[in-house]
Amino acid sequence: MTVRVRVAVAATMVCATALVTAGANETNGAYTPQAALGLLKAGNDRFVRNASVPVSLSVNRRQELAAGQRPVAMVLSCADSRVPPEHVFNAGLGELFVIRTAGEVVDKSILATLEYGAEQLNTPLLVVMGHESCGAVTAAAKAKDDATSTNMAYLLKAIRTARQQPREEREEIKYLVLANVEQVINDAMAGSPVLQLLVDTGRLGVVGAYYELVSGRVMFSEMVRSDSSAPRSGRR
Repeated sequence: MTVRVRVAVAATMVCATALVTAGANETNGAYTPQAALGLLKAGNDRFVRNASVPVSLSVNRRQELAAGQRPVAMVLSCADSRVPPEHVFNAGLGELFVIRTAGEVVDKSILATLEYGAEQLNTPLLVVMGHESCGAVTAAAKAKDDATSTNMAYLLKAIRTARQQPREEREEIKYLVLANVEQVINDAMAGSPVLQLLVDTGRLGVVGAYYELVSGRVMFSEMVRSDSSAPRSGRR
């Protein structure tokens, strides 16, 4: 599967106001990927308007969740402290399955975590979310070969893969962030036959997203389409 999400992310923002109050305590078995995405859009719309609704952190809610979790969506996002998915989507305990790494870079442990969320928890949606002024992407764009450790070198090399784009896009950090989101989705599909199968069978929806730090707005791509015959693009 080869995904191109940048144009769609830059152009698409839909507020699903009909779902503003839906699903706060429902199980995810009732949600299609599209319905789960609608809930996230509605939550983000509230966040943008400074109208976030209180979420229950009570002992009663914690007791309910002690029996198990059924999150509505998985969010793979940057570890940046300015980008907390639960707040950005006005979500409460047990509603989001969140994985955070610098630059959203995936490795085997991240893929295994996504597989667990999708296959074992039956989470219907995966959102890969980049953000404005991403420090990891900026570092990858500017750094030469001066990584401070082998671990940092691995991270920067992974993000640099997304720089294999037309020059006019490569020079703009925003487009690099979007290109990285695209690359992360491709890497996840190429690296996990489990995720690929779930997408192919309609059990899992995948979208790219871009978060604006000041406005608080999240822009989403179209849902990634299943295309088992397409060549897969992975990091080298």
